[in-house]
Amino acid sequence: MLLEFIRWTVSPDIISVGPLTLRWYGLLWAVGFMVGYYVVMKVYNREGIHQEQSADILMYMLVGTIIGARLGHCFFYDFAFYSAHPAEILYVWKGGLSSHGGACGILIALWLFSKKIQKSFIWTMDRIVMSVAICGACIRLGNLMNHEIYGHATDVPWAFEFITNMHLWQLGSEPVFSAPSHPTQIYEALYCIITFAVTMFLYWRTNARKFEGFIFGVFLEMVFMTRFLIEFIKNNQEEFEENMFINMGQILSLPLIIWGVYLLYKSISQMKKEGETLRLTKE
Repeated sequence: MLLEFIRWTVSPDIISVGPLTLRWYGLLWAVGFMVGYYVVMKVYNREGIHQEQSADILMYMLVGTIIGARLGHCFFYDFAFYSAHPAEILYVWKGGLSSHGGACGILIALWLFSKKIQKSFIWTMDRIVMSVAICGACIRLGNLMNHEIYGHATDVPWAFEFITNMHLWQLGSEPVFSAPSHPTQIYEALYCIITFAVTMFLYWRTNARKFEGFIFGVFLEMVFMTRFLIEFIKNNQEEFEENMFINMGQILSLPLIIWGVYLLYKSISQMKKEGETLRLTKE
């Protein structure tokens, strides 16, 4: 074997000062948004979007992501509890965020933003998805730091042993470790980074941006098709998923995969109609 199993003992907390604690998860969220915002500003500067308008996109995406991710978890993964205790929906600090809910929140927020800048929704998505991809990578690395959302037990040499009694460990108890498991947080961070690189290349180095929906379609296929496949080696998040043929994450990925296929078909048809092909540009 190239490596022994990796016993992951990194604390989710970076530093505590009095009642305030800086956590890796929150820091990585912030880093993802700031890098994504920088990329969007560069893209929109190229497109001639007024700086004051493009600056608003950070707030749209931040609010859309947080509200969507929280409501997605409450409605998709634990509706019985939250329908009986609706006030608990507001208790974000207790945990419970859904990446698919975050995706829906972003879509709604960017639809509203598109109206503001008077561009089509798909035009906006073609120029935003690279930022979404890098944010996704940072969030999955945050899950790694939290010892959460990992995969099935495995004997691959890069398997991680995660702490399962996190709260008690932080209070001084001996750590209890999971069986060596697939570090699916890293797998997902990697496909997000690759998607970021591919969509950046398509936008900056090819003529893909001329064909509405092509870059967005590539993003949907790379992210949600890969997510669909990784779910087969990933632990279910809720008990009700145990007897399902495909889990909730896969069910929620399917509409986005189909949408991506449709966008690619439509944009490739546009290329053919105009006698064009995907090619490198000198810009």
